[in-house]
Amino acid sequence: MTDLTPAHFPRETDGRGAFVRQVSSFRDTVTADGSSGFPAAPGRYHLYVSHACPWASRAVITRRLKGLEDAISMTVVDPLRDERGWRFTAQDPDPVNGLAFLREAYLLIDPRFDQRATVPVLWDRETNRAVNNESAEIIRMLNDEFDAWATHPEVDLYPEPLRAEIDALNAWIYEAVNDGVYRCGFAASQEAYEAAFAELFAALDRLDGLLARRRYLTGSQITEADIRLFVTLVRFDAVYVGHFKCNLRRIADYPQLSGYLRDLHQHPCIGETVDLDHSRRHYYMTHPQLNPSRIVPLGPELDLVSPPGRAHLA
Repeated sequence: MTDLTPAHFPRETDGRGAFVRQVSSFRDTVTADGSSGFPAAPGRYHLYVSHACPWASRAVITRRLKGLEDAISMTVVDPLRDERGWRFTAQDPDPVNGLAFLREAYLLIDPRFDQRATVPVLWDRETNRAVNNESAEIIRMLNDEFDAWATHPEVDLYPEPLRAEIDALNAWIYEAVNDGVYRCGFAASQEAYEAAFAELFAALDRLDGLLARRRYLTGSQITEADIRLFVTLVRFDAVYVGHFKCNLRRIADYPQLSGYLRDLHQHPCIGETVDLDHSRRHYYMTHPQLNPSRIVPLGPELDLVSPPGRAHLA
C-alpha cells in the first residue's frame, strides 16, 4: 500500500498518489458555417483566461497570432485563487454577467457543477453559456473558424500536410511535459512523483535532440505543437523547477530547448503575451500544501533576450 501525503486536489488523485486531471466539461464547437449551432461571428464570443495558466495561454497566443483581438473579447482573471476559484478584479471585471468568480458562470449553466472551474473558457454571449473549456479544442476553433474576421488569416497553426505529425507530437508532449510538470508537482506519493519525473526529463532530452535538427517541432513553421510546448517551457525555470520539484535540469541547461524557447519568446505575438510575475504569484500563493508560507521567490533571472541562434535550422 502506497503511503500518501495530503493531495492538493484530492478528487484528482488516484490510489497510488498520482495526479489525474479532470476532464473538461463543455465540448461544443464554433463553426464558420454555423452547422454546430454556434456560428462564428465577430463580437459574439468571449474568452476567459489567466496569464498564469499554460492551458489558457495557448488560447491567448493563438488569438494574438491570428489577429482576432477585435473579433473575440477577452477577460484576464486574478492570478490569486482560493477555494472559490478564479476571481474577477476591479481592473478586469466580468463584462458578460458581472460575476465575481468564474465558478459562478459554470453554475449558470449547471447548478450542480461540483468540479474545478478552469480556464480558458470560450463563452457565447448570445446564448449566455460556455461553448467550450477544453484548450486543445478552443485553439483549433480560433485557428480555423474565424478567418473571415482575422487580421492574419494566412496564419495556419494546424496545416493539413502536418496534421498527423502535430497530433503525434501533441500526444506525447502533453502527457510527459505539459501535464508531466503537474504530475510531479501534485503527486501525493514518492512513487508517483518519481514516475512522472523520469518521464518528464526523458521527454525533454528527446525534444532537445529533435530540435537540434529542426528550428521548430515540425520543421521551419510554427504550429500549434510549438505553442503547446512553449507555454510549459516558458514557466519551467521560473516556477516548475522549484515549486513542482522538476529540478534535474533547467531549460537553460538544454542547448537546443533554451535557444528554441528564446526563438519563440522573441516572436512579438508570443513573447508579449507572457507575464511571469502573474505566473509566479499564482503558483506560489495558491498552492498552500506546496508552499505554506506563500512567499513568492524573486528569481531566477532568466535570459530570454539573447540571440536564439536557430535561424540556420530553417
